[in-house]
Amino acid sequence: MKMQQVNVQTDTYPSHTSLWWDTIKQHSELIAALFSGCIIALTWLLESDISSFAEAGLYITAFVIGGFAKAKEGIEDSIADKDVNVELLMIIAAIGAASIGYWTEGAILIFIFAISGALETYTLNKSERELQSLMDIQPETATIIENGVEKVIQASELTIDSTILIKPGERVPADGMIIKGQTSLDQSAITGESIPVIKRIDDEVFAGTLNISGHLTIKMTKRNEDTVFQKIIALVQEAQDQKAPSQLFIEKIEGWYVKIVLLIGALLMILPHYLVGWSWEETIYRAMVFLVVASPCALVAAIMPATLSAISLGARNGILFKGGVHLEQLSSIKAIALDKTGTLTEGNPVVTDVITREDIDEDTFMRTVASIERQSTHPLAKAIVQSAGNFAWIEPEDMEDHSGWGVQASVSGTQWKVGKREFFSESAGFSLFDHQYKKLQQEGKTLVVAADEKGIAGIIALKDQVRAASIKMVKDLQKQGIEPIMITGDSEETAKAIAEEVGIEKYYANCLPEDKVTRIKQLKEEYGSVGMIGDGINDAPALASSDVGIAMGQGTDVALDTADVVLMKNDLAKLIRAVSLSNRLNTIVKQNVAFSILVILVLIASNFFQFLTLPLGVLGHEGSTILVILNGLRLLK
Repeated sequence: MKMQQVNVQTDTYPSHTSLWWDTIKQHSELIAALFSGCIIALTWLLESDISSFAEAGLYITAFVIGGFAKAKEGIEDSIADKDVNVELLMIIAAIGAASIGYWTEGAILIFIFAISGALETYTLNKSERELQSLMDIQPETATIIENGVEKVIQASELTIDSTILIKPGERVPADGMIIKGQTSLDQSAITGESIPVIKRIDDEVFAGTLNISGHLTIKMTKRNEDTVFQKIIALVQEAQDQKAPSQLFIEKIEGWYVKIVLLIGALLMILPHYLVGWSWEETIYRAMVFLVVASPCALVAAIMPATLSAISLGARNGILFKGGVHLEQLSSIKAIALDKTGTLTEGNPVVTDVITREDIDEDTFMRTVASIERQSTHPLAKAIVQSAGNFAWIEPEDMEDHSGWGVQASVSGTQWKVGKREFFSESAGFSLFDHQYKKLQQEGKTLVVAADEKGIAGIIALKDQVRAASIKMVKDLQKQGIEPIMITGDSEETAKAIAEEVGIEKYYANCLPEDKVTRIKQLKEEYGSVGMIGDGINDAPALASSDVGIAMGQGTDVALDTADVVLMKNDLAKLIRAVSLSNRLNTIVKQNVAFSILVILVLIASNFFQFLTLPLGVLGHEGSTILVILNGLRLLK
């Protein structure tokens, strides 16, 4: 078979200069905000040593550098939506303060709002990388068979009924049906099952799954855009486009708030002169004071510093929050869906039981079976070898692999067979182990059978072990009124056994990624707000569809990118800490918001009654901002 040569252009690899430039462009808004802050600080320090003209020039520079991005965004959004927004109000308030000589206060308003906008932009830009992480495991090429000849083509060129050859170690490029061969298939990317499953002729296979052992020939049954893998991508994208309820509420009231403040500000610049006899100087002065004290600077500070403090505290304790909205929502969840493999369990099978025939010593039995399995890369084989310990291995002879069934070999002159039960005839002596076999199977364990020339020699049971922290975490969730629910791609028997072991009452088994999303939507209808914990690619759509997606720190890149919260080091105990931190944050935010609104109302009323001078207004406004910031910083401890 002739392979095409791939020409790699040198410009595919960016230079160090271009990488630095890309980084600067990605964070340009934050850099501008910080630079603006530096100019403000420098001007304030040099205030007594420079001329008023130079001082005004520096502040104008800070205005332009810090406020350009938000001013541009505010103007563009206002034109597009045909409505005013907070961005415009902040710019007008800052200019209003500067117009009556209070440059520092106006510049600080710009700086705080610019920092907030930069953080928002950074969060939004992250979503562009999430789907790319998911696409990385999808094969770019596929080997098809046309007229008996193998040909490598782009996976995007595959069509329904294409005959595709999949070799050991390759990923399946499309959904299809096996027409030749059998193998062990790692479906963890789709179903989350930690143990590979056996696939034979007429069985369905999914794009993105990994062929472990045998050669397969499949017939493509679905278009690329209709595969389970592509549905995962679509579901993640759809869920990420949905806005949080709090964000929708803020956007709903934003326009009205700005309109009311601007309208009142405009009226204050005219009406008091005619209605109460204020001079024009006093009228304009009071209007400017109103714009300063009514600006939402304190409200912004009421939420952002507290949120950043909570995020920092979480990071120090191994809890990564990807945004304040997720931290806020965590305290409101009423149920949490938990993936089994890699979340409640360790994700790797271990030997739990060894049952042997009376005439065979257990150590000898394990030594023989491990010597045979030592040549295999199958997860079950690795677990058996690891359980057997260190000893002088017996080199098997006449090794013969029966893909999807087991392996056969000669050890010290005796013929051995190791594999699943169907690999052996009923006359092999299963009646001796029938009771134990059924009992272990009911416990959700995977069973490996070994036989010598006399018949069945023993059974090895393996199980994906429950994490030590899982049982305590489930109890702690229940104490806080949060219902734990397991959603897994594993079988009913395995799911039931694990659920009973950790104390979960409600569980769903045999769930594909789209089934998990359906379950999440059903749970949201039943409980209102629902979280989801997972670690695999198959969990990504459910993580994105839940109100708060939580990923295990050692999970797949896609799960980590898609999730809203990451528990570093796979420590489930950190989930309870995260919920507690969310409760503390919401309490402080409520305190700050109530205090900020009260101060604004008092300052506005004082201005109407002419009790408030501009310096006092600025002092009250900035003082309330400092107080709510300090209150938020309490979350750092």
